[in-house]
Amino acid sequence: MDASITNLPSNFIQNIINEDRKVGKNGGRVHTRFPPEPNGYLHIGHAKSICLNFGLAAANQGLCNLRFDDTNPSKEDVEYVESIQEDVKWLGFSWDERMFFASDYFSILYEYALQLIKKGQAYVCDLSAEEIKAYRGTLTEPGKNSPYRERSVEENLDLFQRMRAGEFPDGARVLRAKIDMASPNINMRDPVLYRILRATHHRTGDEWCIYPMYDYAHPLSDALEEITHSICTLEFADHRPFYDWTLDQVDYSAEAQGRPQQIEFARLNLSYTVMSKRKLRELVEKGFVDGWDDPRMPTISGFRRRGYTPASIRDFCDRIGVAKRDSMVDIALLEHCIREELNFSAPRVMAVLRPLKVIIENYPVDQVEWVEAENNPENPEMGNRLLPFSREIFIEQDDFMIDPPKKFFRLAPGREIRLKNAYIIKCEEVIVDEGTGAVAELRCSYDPESRSGGATSGRKVKGTSHWVSAAHALDAEIRLYDHLFMVENPDSEEEGVDYKSKLNPMSLEILRDCKVEPGLAQAQPGTRFQFMRQGYFYLDPKAESETGLVFNRIVALRDTWAKIQKGS
Repeated sequence: MDASITNLPSNFIQNIINEDRKVGKNGGRVHTRFPPEPNGYLHIGHAKSICLNFGLAAANQGLCNLRFDDTNPSKEDVEYVESIQEDVKWLGFSWDERMFFASDYFSILYEYALQLIKKGQAYVCDLSAEEIKAYRGTLTEPGKNSPYRERSVEENLDLFQRMRAGEFPDGARVLRAKIDMASPNINMRDPVLYRILRATHHRTGDEWCIYPMYDYAHPLSDALEEITHSICTLEFADHRPFYDWTLDQVDYSAEAQGRPQQIEFARLNLSYTVMSKRKLRELVEKGFVDGWDDPRMPTISGFRRRGYTPASIRDFCDRIGVAKRDSMVDIALLEHCIREELNFSAPRVMAVLRPLKVIIENYPVDQVEWVEAENNPENPEMGNRLLPFSREIFIEQDDFMIDPPKKFFRLAPGREIRLKNAYIIKCEEVIVDEGTGAVAELRCSYDPESRSGGATSGRKVKGTSHWVSAAHALDAEIRLYDHLFMVENPDSEEEGVDYKSKLNPMSLEILRDCKVEPGLAQAQPGTRFQFMRQGYFYLDPKAESETGLVFNRIVALRDTWAKIQKGS
C-alpha cells in the first residue's frame, strides 16, 4: 500500500479511495468537486459536503474543484455565486484556480446531445410536462412510450436544432434520453435532457434558450473536469444508473481522461431546523427571518453572523462522520463544538443583561477602585485586566429576590453575596416602584476587609454575582437567539400541518438596556466573549443600534451534549 494513504480518516468513502489507489485506478489520482446550485445561500448541510470533498482531496494529495451547477437561470443569481465563494473561503478551503460553471460547458453539452440523437439514444418529445409524468408510470407499474419516441434521427436533429434556434415556445418540446420506459428504476424511463426556457442567464445572458437538466450536465461536467470521485447525497443513489448511462453513451474521451465514479453518503439533518433550500428561501422571502444571514438560520452565513467559528463547524463535521444512512443529528453537538473552542479562546467579561441598580451606602461617594480580574482562567496566558469599582453598580435582576426559596444563594433582604473579584455586600434596604411594584433599587453595605485577593478576604458566602460599575458601564443591545423551531423535526410530515406553524416565537429576544464593562469600548467587531454566567456572545460587525454595542448570543453556557456523553 502507498504510504500516503495510510492513517487517513476511516470512512467508507476513504476505503473506496484506498482500494482505487491500490489498483491504480485513474492513475492513482484523487480529484473531487463541490457542485452547489447558485439558487440560494449554503446551509450547514453544505458545510458537511464542503468539508468532505475538500478534506478527502487534501488527505489524498488530490484536488477539489468548486463548480457551480448553473443550469436553471430562472432561480439563479450572482448574489448566490458570490455568497457561496465567501462561505467556502470562510470555512478555510481553497479551490485555487479551479472554479468552474456548468455553463462553461453549454456548447459541448449541446454537441454531446447531438451525438446521442445521431446514435438513436435521444429524441425530441412534444408531450407536456403533465403528460410526461402520466406516461412515466408508477413505482409498481411500468411507463408507456411517448408517441414521439420513434421519430427518425433526421427529424430529431432538425427539431433539436430548431429548439436551439428559439423557434418554439417555452415548454413546447423537450429532448429525452431513449432508454427503457419499463425500467424498475423510474429515473431511467426516458429522462429529460433539455428543456426550452427563455430566461436571462447570469453568465451567458440570452445566448441560450434551451438548458440541460442537472442529471445530464452533472456526469459530463465531472468527466470534462477529470473528476475521479463524484460524492453526493443519498437522494441521488437512484440517479446513479443514469449517471453511468450518460458516461457510457457519450464519447468524451477526446476531452477528458479517466472516468468519474458517483458515491453517495447520508445528508445532514439537524434538529430544530430545516435543510430544504426551498423552505429556507420561503422563510426569507416571506419575512419570517431577517435575510439569509439571520443568526437563527442554518445557513453558513447565518452561523457566521451569529458568531460561530470556521473551526467549530469543521470540528462538528468531523465528529458526525460519514454514513450511508440518513439520521437526525442533535444540534447540541454543534453547540458543544463552539463551546469547547470558546471556553479556551474567548475572554471572560462582565455584562448585566437585565440591570438592577445597587447603591453601596458605606462606600465613599467619589472613590473608584480598580480590581484585577482574569481574562480566562482556562487560558492563563490571556492575562488579567483591571475593572473600575464604585459606589453604584448594576447586578442582574435575577440575582435578587425579596422572598427567596430555600436554595436561593443570591442576594435577598438581610443576606450577603460576593461581587466577583471585589467585595462582599449585604442588602440593607429594598426600594420598590410604587407604580409597578417592581424592585427599583437596592441599598447595600460592603465589608471593606472582604476584597477578593486581599489579606482578609477569606470570609465565605455562598453566592457570587457579576456586576458592572454604573458610572463606567457601556450601553449595549443584546440579542438572545434560540432554536428557530419549537420541535426537534419540523420537517416531519403531518397532514394539514404547515412547517411554518412550528416556528419558535421566542427564537429571538432583544434586550436594549444592557450594561457591559467599559473595556469593551475597545473591542473589535467580530470578537467573541464569554459573558460570565450568561453564555458566549459575538460583537456583531453588521448590526446597528442606537443603544450602543450589539452582541449576539452564540450559545448559552449549559452543555447538554457534554453531559450526555459523560453519562454514556
